[in-house]
Amino acid sequence: MPTSGPYQPLPLGSVQLLPGLFQQRFDLNHRYLTSLRDDNLLHNHLLEAGLWGPPQRVDSIHWGWESPNSQVRSHFVGSWLSGAARAARVAHDGILEARVHHVVSELGRCQKANGGEWVAGIPEKYLHWLVEGRPIWAPQYVAEKALTGLLDVHRITGSEQALDIVVKAARWFDRWTAHLSRDELDDLFDFEVGAMLELWANLYAATGDERHLDLLNRYERRRLFEPLLAGDDVLTNQHANMTIPEAHGAARAYEVTGEPRWRAIAEAYWRSAVLDRDAFCTGGQTSGEMWAPPGELSARLGDSNQEHCTVHNMNRLASYLFAWTGDPAYADYRERNLYNGILAQQNRETGMVTYYLPLKAGGRKTWSTPTDSFWCCVGSLVQAHAMHADDLYFTDGTGLVVAQHIPSRVEWEGPSGPVVFTQQVESWAGDPGKADYRVKRPVRRPEAMVLELTIDCDTPAELDLTFRLPAWLAGPPVLTVDGEQVELPNAPSTFHTVRRQWHHQRMRLELPKRVVTHPLPDAPDTVAFVDGPVVLAGLSDRERQLVGDPADAGSMLVPDDERAREKAWTESTFRTKSIDDGFRLVPLHQVTDEPYTVYFPVVPPTG
Repeated sequence: MPTSGPYQPLPLGSVQLLPGLFQQRFDLNHRYLTSLRDDNLLHNHLLEAGLWGPPQRVDSIHWGWESPNSQVRSHFVGSWLSGAARAARVAHDGILEARVHHVVSELGRCQKANGGEWVAGIPEKYLHWLVEGRPIWAPQYVAEKALTGLLDVHRITGSEQALDIVVKAARWFDRWTAHLSRDELDDLFDFEVGAMLELWANLYAATGDERHLDLLNRYERRRLFEPLLAGDDVLTNQHANMTIPEAHGAARAYEVTGEPRWRAIAEAYWRSAVLDRDAFCTGGQTSGEMWAPPGELSARLGDSNQEHCTVHNMNRLASYLFAWTGDPAYADYRERNLYNGILAQQNRETGMVTYYLPLKAGGRKTWSTPTDSFWCCVGSLVQAHAMHADDLYFTDGTGLVVAQHIPSRVEWEGPSGPVVFTQQVESWAGDPGKADYRVKRPVRRPEAMVLELTIDCDTPAELDLTFRLPAWLAGPPVLTVDGEQVELPNAPSTFHTVRRQWHHQRMRLELPKRVVTHPLPDAPDTVAFVDGPVVLAGLSDRERQLVGDPADAGSMLVPDDERAREKAWTESTFRTKSIDDGFRLVPLHQVTDEPYTVYFPVVPPTG
């Protein structure tokens, strides 16, 4: 029994990114996806199937985690399929989509050569070793990645071959697990299984085959789910990215079966991971890939904070919960983590990823390389930055819901016909060639996110236009429609609906913001600075003590480089005051190779 919530997402391809920060990062990722050669992506699958050999050159293959001697080799091609299929659809890139279908075809050729079921680029014996208790590195995770990528291709492009490959592979896993007792399965699931539960839920949704429902139920991880439902903290010092995908599985199982217990598991995971557990200013929480204890973060500032995969996967869990409930808190969570995780962990010049986001004083980001790394986070990189057009807009049956404020254009079939809606972020500096001088320009840097909006209907239509008023809102928002002001409430973390007859309207939405401090929960005199949803990083290679009030960012910072050409609101810069040897603070997502510091101890002024 499929389930649905108050908000329904719009079809992939109906949303187009417009010039701005997110389009830039999408384009970097798009170029990286297209730069990788099909034969290199497939070399481990071809090798396992006995189809790879001369004239291929050994020095042209992928290395790092994709090396032929790596136990997790072949994990990346599934992430590539997911990211490339989505990016091709959003960018209307027919060449990339054709390459996706070619890779699917080659995986089908490998499956046939392997006997008709096995399709992973690692040996089947790796999974038998798990049952025997021999040490092996996450073979179920590796096998799942390719199958999930294939299902994504089926869902996005309609490829029946991609679905057929997964159906045949499911026979292998059904046979492998059928003879194991419940206790043996529980032992097996104590090793990283990736998103196997979500995979089987998606396969069941695609086929309706009871055998796939059996696999879904078989992959329930009782040792994690039962204590979560009981309210126990089983996440502290638990490997985060081993467990988040299992919460995805519970969420998707709820959607395809309608069984309330699955939803309760997903919600219990969120409650333990987010509501009952403090986060860093970035929105991330982990250290060394493990969940930190509630309220204890100061001792965990280091080189290995915030694994990229955890940020991406927690955002995906938030997407599930938002679709069910329409609660703006989930959209606020996604926004904070998009800016300070997904963007902050992508190199804005090369498009590469940093596995961790160091939060210690004087930290540096360590970047992947195009063909020599292939960490798990390279996989989540290419998926995350292909998803910037996702979860921006929804419909509730009566109109359009604007969940994220990202420059974009959406075409939507409204109750009375086609509707086109756009939003763009106004630059601080403006464009003298396009400036609307009827709008009073601010004397100083505007302390607001200013959005220029349009809506166009072929025929006049009465419908709802619902805006998210973000959690960081610092004052009454201002909306003008064709120059006339519409009253909006000063209500952070809510949705507000404007219902009227629309035809060809031009709007301006101002969302006031300010820089606030974000203290560590167990060290309240050590703070970070957040400008709207954007975390600021101090360009400092060591811990620096600031002078001021820990609750008042204005006592420590002043604006810097205020009227730089082409500066947008997401690029606010500041400098310190009241200390010798001051330094600048810039958005964390702008930092590339510079040493930086996010948290600062604060002492009161003397005298």
